[in-house]
Amino acid sequence: MNVKAILLAICLPYAAVAQGFAGLGTEADGFGLPTPDPTFVFPDDHGAHPAYRIEWWYLTANMTGDDGTPYGLQWTLFRSALAPEAGDGWTAPQLWLAHAAVTTPDNHYVAQRIARGGIGQAGVTSDPFEARIDEWALTGDWQTLDMTATGAEFAYDVTLTAEGPLVFHGEDGYSVKSAEGQASYYYSQPFFSLNGTLLLPEGEVAVTGNAWLDREWSSQPLSANQSGWDWFSLSFEDGNKMMGFLLRQTDGDSYSSATWITPEGETTPFPDGAFRAQPLERSPTSGPEVPTTWAVQLPERGVDVTVTAINPDAWMTTSVPYWEGPVTVTGSHEGVGYLEMTGYE
Repeated sequence: MNVKAILLAICLPYAAVAQGFAGLGTEADGFGLPTPDPTFVFPDDHGAHPAYRIEWWYLTANMTGDDGTPYGLQWTLFRSALAPEAGDGWTAPQLWLAHAAVTTPDNHYVAQRIARGGIGQAGVTSDPFEARIDEWALTGDWQTLDMTATGAEFAYDVTLTAEGPLVFHGEDGYSVKSAEGQASYYYSQPFFSLNGTLLLPEGEVAVTGNAWLDREWSSQPLSANQSGWDWFSLSFEDGNKMMGFLLRQTDGDSYSSATWITPEGETTPFPDGAFRAQPLERSPTSGPEVPTTWAVQLPERGVDVTVTAINPDAWMTTSVPYWEGPVTVTGSHEGVGYLEMTGYE
């Protein structure tokens, strides 16, 4: 068994009978399932939800250096449960996986951390908020957060300041992911401003920019026939924002969803079929060839844009590999954003 297979078995324990991308379509006997009309309670819901099988704290950022060079940043902490029962110490069923990355126009630096729950190596608390694995940390009160991570070839230390409200995707935070009704609880803070420092092989770089933090948890977020997704978070120069995703199916069809976000944080959800994304150009990467230029439309908001990767080779060489990187937006709306693509081989 190779190292990648061992890591996959540790981090996604249900992958041996995987259905859907990374086993996220596997039935979740004994775990909680999201239901419509959720009620969120803060700060509690910034913390972990161990009754659900899978959860993440997912931050991406578009930044520029003093010389105008664009950079991208990612910090992600995943929680995966082996079983729905609680436990202490080494019997705790929670596993933790974290990814960090910095993307430049010429390089993509990636690091990963893996930990068991219950032994103090990783975890999330809500009050005070702290998400931590080894020396990586995201801490603060959600109005201001400090974030750090290190890898073999990079490090960063940045501060995030919220300049708008939390937003809720789908119907008040109940985000449907398939025609069969699989769903997650999903909210975001897309209004963070960012400032801080990157440490790269060429030296220290001061950066400023904007960040988008996603919170999502579920137990079976995908249908068994969904093989991967293409997820876009776009911030336009006029202050509006858009989240949209396609969930690709093994029969060649897809399921889509989108959220339109005004500068004031008011949201409009869009159902399957309203959001459209078509690949225009594919590029080789350190993994497979993937689409790195897209035509993206949300006709009901007049969106007809081209989304282009800043660095086509933003391949995440992690235990479960995928593509994640910053993009530029041109066309009916100008701006920047982030693109995540999974399930490509």
